[in-house]
Amino acid sequence: MGVKEEANRLHGEGFNCAQSVLAALRGHTGLDDATALAISGGFGGGVRCGEICGAVSGAVMAIGMANPYNDAGDQDAKAKIARLTGQCTQAFQEQFGCIRCADLKRNGHPCPELIAYAAQLAEDTITQE
Repeated sequence: MGVKEEANRLHGEGFNCAQSVLAALRGHTGLDDATALAISGGFGGGVRCGEICGAVSGAVMAIGMANPYNDAGDQDAKAKIARLTGQCTQAFQEQFGCIRCADLKRNGHPCPELIAYAAQLAEDTITQE
């Protein structure tokens, strides 16, 4: 099962968009499901206030886990995660016209479509680096 299908399977079980994307990318992040689901639990519904799409948040978390910036002095890692995050959010915005959850829903984009795209986008970003 690919990441798109796995992410939508998790969403079908009742997990939010961020949880579904991050947990589906377990093979790239090293996170176990319990940790991935816990970390991303509050990010669904645009951080529960309609802002940035949870699927995008999950994708960015996965990209960050695969490309860690955890040493304040590592300017290369800082620049890399900034670049990869920008590429991810820009690609998502180009595909759907925005990255804000409330606007995506208002424009008729169903969560499974957004989840599949974000999971694949994150996997592609991770594997291309």
